[in-house]
Amino acid sequence: MSHDLIAAVRRFNRTVTQRVGALDDEYMARGRPLAQARLLWEIGPGGAEVAALRARLGLDSGYLSRLLRALENDGLVTVGPADGTGDGRVRTAALTPAGRTEWAELDRRSDEFAWSILEPLAAPHRQRLVAAMAEVERLLVASMVVIAPCPPSDPRARTCLRAYTRDVARRFDDGFDPALSNPVRDDELVPPAGVFLLATLNAEPVGCGAVKLHRDAPAEIKRVWVADSVRGLGIGRRMLDELERYAAERGWDTVRLDTNRTLTEAIAMYRAAGYREIEPYNTERYADHWFEKRLVP
Repeated sequence: MSHDLIAAVRRFNRTVTQRVGALDDEYMARGRPLAQARLLWEIGPGGAEVAALRARLGLDSGYLSRLLRALENDGLVTVGPADGTGDGRVRTAALTPAGRTEWAELDRRSDEFAWSILEPLAAPHRQRLVAAMAEVERLLVASMVVIAPCPPSDPRARTCLRAYTRDVARRFDDGFDPALSNPVRDDELVPPAGVFLLATLNAEPVGCGAVKLHRDAPAEIKRVWVADSVRGLGIGRRMLDELERYAAERGWDTVRLDTNRTLTEAIAMYRAAGYREIEPYNTERYADHWFEKRLVP
C-alpha cells in the first residue's frame, strides 16, 4: 500500500477529529468528554445490554466499565441485571430521568452542530458534503468487517447458514430444500478438510463462506452469503478472495463452484473474479451454472 494513501487517511483523521470536537475536554460544552457523551447516546432512552455496547463501540471491558461508572456517579445511568433473562451475568445500562434529560439535550445540540457544519456552505456544496459523508460511512463500515475462520457448529455460523437458506429459498424459482441439495457436512468445513469463514461487523455475523479441500480434485467453494445490511460493500468479493487464498496456501491450484441462475449478482461477481464456466462437475439439484478458476500459488 502506498505511503500517499496512508498520508491521506491521516490528514482526513486529523481534520475530522478537530472539526467534530473530539479533542475538547467538554464535548458540546456538556462537561464531559466525547467518549462519555457517545456512550450516553448509545444507551439511549430504551437502554442497552452492556455486552452489546462493548461490541457496538469496540471498547474493552475495563474502559467501558470506567465510562459507565463515571455516568453512574453523575446520576445519569444505572447498571444492573437484565430483566427477564434469569442470568445475572447479563447486565443492562439504562438512563435515569436526569440521563434522559441529558440525552435529549445532546440530541438537540447534535442537530445544531450538524447545522453549523452545513450552514457556511453553498447549497450545492452541502449536497456534495453529505453525499461524500455517506460514501465515506459506507466504506468505513466495509473496513470494519472482519473475516476469520469459525467452526461451522458455532451459533453465529448457524445463524448465517439459516439466513443463507432463507435467502436462496426466496430467490430460487423452485425454492430450496437443504435435504434435496448435495450435503455439506460440518466435518468437511474444518481443517484439514476445509474451512468455514465468518464475516462479522461489531461482533455480529453478516456473512459467511466455505471451501472444501477435496483430495485429488479441485477445491470447492460453498455457501457464500452476505447480509442485506452490508451488500454492495465488496464483502462478497473479499470472502471469495479469502476462500481462494486459503485453498492456494494449502497447495490447491484450482477451485470450483456451482450456482443457481437466479443469483445474477453472484454470477457477475464470479465472472469478474476470473471464473470461467465449465461443464457440470456434480449433480447438484439447484445448480444451473458451474465455474472454475486457476489459483495463483
